[in-house]
Amino acid sequence: MKGIILSGGYGERLRPLTFSQQKQLIPVANKPVLFYAIEDVIKAGIKDIGVVVGPNREQVEETIGRRKWNASIEFIQQGEPKGLAHAVMVSQDFVGDNPFVMYLGDNILKEGISQHVAEFQQSGCDASILLCHVTNPTMFGVAELGENGEIVRLVEKPKVPPSDLALVGIYMFRPSIFKAVHSIKPSWRNELEITDSIQWLVENGYKVKSAIVSGWWKDTGKPEDILEANRLVLDEIESRNEGKVDEKASIRGRVSIGKGSEVEGKCMVKGPAIIGERCLIKDSYIGPYTSIGDGCRIIGTEIEDSVVMEGASLQNVGRIVDSLIGRGVNAKATSVLPNGHRLILGDYSQVEL
Repeated sequence: MKGIILSGGYGERLRPLTFSQQKQLIPVANKPVLFYAIEDVIKAGIKDIGVVVGPNREQVEETIGRRKWNASIEFIQQGEPKGLAHAVMVSQDFVGDNPFVMYLGDNILKEGISQHVAEFQQSGCDASILLCHVTNPTMFGVAELGENGEIVRLVEKPKVPPSDLALVGIYMFRPSIFKAVHSIKPSWRNELEITDSIQWLVENGYKVKSAIVSGWWKDTGKPEDILEANRLVLDEIESRNEGKVDEKASIRGRVSIGKGSEVEGKCMVKGPAIIGERCLIKDSYIGPYTSIGDGCRIIGTEIEDSVVMEGASLQNVGRIVDSLIGRGVNAKATSVLPNGHRLILGDYSQVEL
């Protein structure tokens, strides 16, 4: 069995962060979201993986290449993103006649996919989809099930949802899916929808099964989703200290501190929280559900329930909550007159002062 992991698209809902980095590379608990997908596929016993890439191909390839994986990873160029079914199309040569998992690289699933993959391999079904109860089904592809749990129909982002069962961004297919994706037409969004492809299988007599996930699932497509995923992952973090903590500092709860990092002065770090490598935390408060990336400097600042990415510097900027701070951001207080905020903000930035 092979694995296809999608890491394309423009990530418009995560701008301005995605002007400079691919959305699947945004970190959750100091690890790119994409890595959670790769790890899940490998844990399911799949060692032959294709990563579908688009506009930021070099960035994705470089990030994946920094780590050794217990699998063979190839890159499949999609070019202009034209929908999930189009991603299946461009993967056909890689997949060949093998069954495969398709995993959207901006999804995180607590329970993993090992059990679902095993059940699919034994089932003989042409497709298997994972479903999750959600409160906002209009934002997702939605499944309508029959009395015996069979798939009746699938609808992409319906205005009037037939159920609250959203399609998790993880699918299992046999090669019959290629006939489906070549048979459908673009949707009203001018995309080739995977929901239409699976619906084609249902209507043409192919066997499609479903399973409802038992743990949490997050589609990290928006800033609030990144923060929620960060909370969920940090809830399971283990304490670790590979850095240096000043005797004046206080560490409470489950906190992970990376190599070469220093926590100095009157600091309090309250877990669950993670501090990456080569960081300086001085005279600051790091509150629960906060991730501090490698090489960051946090001085005289309070920050809680936030994600701070690699190389950011926050100095004497007061209290920060519920925030995403991008790579290399430099924010500091100044006493230069006249008083006021000095801002250099990219397109689509959001600021609350």
